[in-house]
Order: sequence, then structure tokens, then C-alpha cells
Amino acid sequence: MNISNHNLSPKEKWVSISKDIISIFRNEFKTVFSDRGVVILFIVATLVYPLLYCGLYKNETLVNVPIAVVDNANSVLSRELIRHIDAGLDVKVTSKLGSLSEAQKMFEAKKVYGILYIPSDFDAKINSLEQATISIYCNMSSFMYYRAMMQATNYAVLDMGNKIQVERLNMTGITSKQASISTNPIPFENTVLFNSGMGFASFLMPAILILIIHQTLFFGIGMLAGTSREENRFHELVSSKLHRGGTLRVIIGKSLCYLLMYSFLSFYIIDIIPQIFNLPHIGKFIDIVKLMLPFLLATIFFSMTVSVFLPNRETGMILFLFFSLILLFLSGVSWPQSNINGFWKTFSWIFPAIHGIQGYIKINSMGADIQTITYEYISLWIQTFVYLLTTIWAYHWQIKKSSLKMPYEMQEVIL
Repeated sequence: MNISNHNLSPKEKWVSISKDIISIFRNEFKTVFSDRGVVILFIVATLVYPLLYCGLYKNETLVNVPIAVVDNANSVLSRELIRHIDAGLDVKVTSKLGSLSEAQKMFEAKKVYGILYIPSDFDAKINSLEQATISIYCNMSSFMYYRAMMQATNYAVLDMGNKIQVERLNMTGITSKQASISTNPIPFENTVLFNSGMGFASFLMPAILILIIHQTLFFGIGMLAGTSREENRFHELVSSKLHRGGTLRVIIGKSLCYLLMYSFLSFYIIDIIPQIFNLPHIGKFIDIVKLMLPFLLATIFFSMTVSVFLPNRETGMILFLFFSLILLFLSGVSWPQSNINGFWKTFSWIFPAIHGIQGYIKINSMGADIQTITYEYISLWIQTFVYLLTTIWAYHWQIKKSSLKMPYEMQEVIL
């Protein structure tokens, strides 16, 4: 303990501690806004990145994907099938060609992203009660093109198949209602939950928004740590001006600064942005606040722990930029968590972003409450407690190491 505080009363000690924390809090705010790189990460990046990403995926789904048709049958039924496919929003028939080789040239030139081929025996097989075949060629370089082509063709083919069956049954004397029941004895009703428009942004962007908070916090805190080392006389994380306050006071002062800043920035990212771009936001705001508190604290303490071992400003950026895509995969959004092996599931526990993404999606996209996401919520509080302890240990070790380099008369530190 600071020697000058030994004879203070409990009330005076609390006043002294509060003043130290407020002083460190203010000093950290000044440091943040005096560093252009940190301002870009903390303020500019968190304001611009959500707008940029959401703007890129604003249309959500692909519509009117251009396709070519090779209709060798050239019959009433084949033209009806083509009209049916073209009538939907998924694809648009932009070219009707006489051969597959012509269609292939357009496909390779990327003038079309799919080919529908109808063979010359299409009508003949249907009229002779045989099974007719059509072929589709899809651009698999993007699953979005593939989905649009497959969806439009399947719906049109199924609808035409049912219509042909009903007509054949009618010819045998069966009424239209009975024929409809016979061709579709078990009606299929497709209900899409949580993302009714099946939009790409509604599926991906909630995860990206939480990842933006996680990554910018880490980059900013790492950059601040690197700056402290570069500008400090002893090239240590915590300058001698802050040593005398003590380890816990330094941690509380700094973390309160980051928490206050990101409370406002997080509100903008997870509440305002979804409303601007019409992303899913059906969860209760109070439940989101309850989730974000341990997520922000866990991320702050995690970043502060790692920052102790970053020698300069650039190291954190290079190190953690490598993990951005990995974290997106581990979150279970782009790849199901059930298919991730045990090692990577265990590895994902290191990062608060994983539980933050899962919890936020369940609340904001699926309408869950805080009781429903108990696993993610408790996990984040566990991470908060663990990383607080590691931060205390890391700062304690760093301050002790730094104090040994100072002249004896300056070594008044709470250790």
C-alpha cells in the first residue's frame, strides 16, 4: 500500500481511492482522444463499419438472376414451363438460344449465371406417360446464384407436375377436388422462422455487429498499450504516474473508461443499426442490455490481459486480425457448432465474442429472453471473472516489474 495512506481513516481511504480511480479514468479518456489511431478504431470504425457492411448487403437476396434457356422441344408445355420460371422473382430469362454451346459461351462470359436445357423429347415423354427430364446448369462459385436457380426451377417443375397429374385424373372421371387430394395427399406448408425473407444480411450481420465491437475494443486497447510502452521512459505498460494508485485502481479506472465509451457505441451498433437496415430486432432491449454488460466487461478484461504482452502498437492489430475470420466460423453462424470438433469448441471459449454472438442472435433474431440464454449469459460472467483475475495478475506483475526499474524514492506502489 502507498506509505502515505497508512494513517488515513477508512473514509479518507475511500475518498483517496475514488480520487485515484477518477484521475486514472480522466487520464485514460485524454489518452484515447489524443491518439488518432485509437480514435479511428474506437469511434470512426465502430460508426462506419456497421454502415459499410450493412450497406453492402442491403438488398438481402438476389433477384432476377439472368439465365439462358435452350428449348429444343419448342412446344406449348416447354414454353409454359419457361414462362412459369421467368414469372418469379428469383431468376429472369434473358436469352433463348438454340444450342448448349451458345449458352456455354454466355455462361463463361458471365452474361448469365445459369442454363435451363429442355430436350427435344420433353413433350413426347409427357404425352406417352413417361418421366420427362430437364437439366439445369448452375454457377456454384456463389451459393446465392445456385439457390436462386434451383428454387425457381424446382417450384415451377413441381407446380407443372401437379397440374399434369390433376388433368390426367380428370380425364378418368375423378373430380378436380379429388384429383388435387390424390396428387397432394399431405399438403406441405413451408414456414420460415426468424428470417422470413431468407436474406443474407439478416442471417450474417448480427454476428458481424458483435464481432465489430469485440475486435475494435481489442485493437484499441492493444494500441493504447503499445503507445504506453513506446512513450514510457522504461518502455512498460503503465507509466510511473499511475503506479502509485495501485493495481486495482488502475484497472478499474481504465476499464470504466472503455465501458462508458462502448456503452454508447454498442447501443448504436446493436439497436440503431438493425432498425436503420431493417435487420431482425425482435428481442427485448432490457435483455440485450443484460447480455451486453458481461460481454463488454469480459472483452475489456480479455483485451487488457493480452495487451500486457504486446510490445508495440502494431502487434495487436496483426495478431488479432488473423483471428477475425476464425471467430466468425467458431460462432456457429457460417458453420454449425454441432459440426465443430472438440478442440475448436474448447478454443472458442477463450474469446468473449463467441458467446456474445450466440446470445445476441438468440435474443435479437429469435426473440429469446435472458432465461433462455442462460448458458451464454453465465459463460460471459465466468469469462469476466476469469479475465479480471488475469488482468489483476498481469498488471500486478507489470507494475512490479516497472517499479524495480524506477529510482528507489519513486517506488511507492500498491502491489
